[in-house]
Amino acid sequence: MDLNVEFKAIAVVRTDFSSKFGIPRQPARVPELTGRIVFEPGFKNRELLRGLEDFSHLWVIWYCSLSAPFGERTTVRPPRLGGNRRMGVFATRSPFRPNPIGLSCVKMVSVVTDDPEGPYIVISGADMADGTPVLDIKPYLPYTDSVPDARCGFAESGLDHRLSVDIPPDKAALFPAEKLGVLASVLAEDPRPAYCADPERVYGFGFAGYEIKFKVDGSALTVTDVYRNGEQT
Repeated sequence: MDLNVEFKAIAVVRTDFSSKFGIPRQPARVPELTGRIVFEPGFKNRELLRGLEDFSHLWVIWYCSLSAPFGERTTVRPPRLGGNRRMGVFATRSPFRPNPIGLSCVKMVSVVTDDPEGPYIVISGADMADGTPVLDIKPYLPYTDSVPDARCGFAESGLDHRLSVDIPPDKAALFPAEKLGVLASVLAEDPRPAYCADPERVYGFGFAGYEIKFKVDGSALTVTDVYRNGEQT
């Protein structure tokens, strides 16, 4: 049996995230985050999507294209444990894996066919960077995919951790109003590495064509600057 397996991307994800920093660490943590699954030329076929509109949620299987090489690591530091304790790679959902494959359950908003870029799928709860390659899509089936009494192990700790977010009016005015609430929800998820607690450190990430700068003091996050296209606005 040949164990050398090859895959090809069937689509790419289009989201507001230009890098992996800032992306919620799990899908659906910020339901307002939307994205599009845009198919590659060889898969722009409506027949491949026939019947998909009857499902509410999808499993998206994707390639972690922004992850560092796996190397020989056997453990990682899960954010849920503060970034200081190590767990085996296969006990986590870290993107650092022997085969860097991501799995996300997202809500399907619509299937768009009457567009030059279509057909494509609009999703919400996306946790992927812009340009992420998609390997496969499968419908979510609640009668078999949902296990209400399943144990979450260490991942259950810190589920309620959220930051209060202050976007000063002068900074808020520089950002698209229709995305301001989404940005606040993303920031409330605390994008920082779990082991970073310096209140003077400035963090930043790209979102919706802007660079967002912020500080965190305790449980309070304050946006300090907003840039667009690399220039301070």
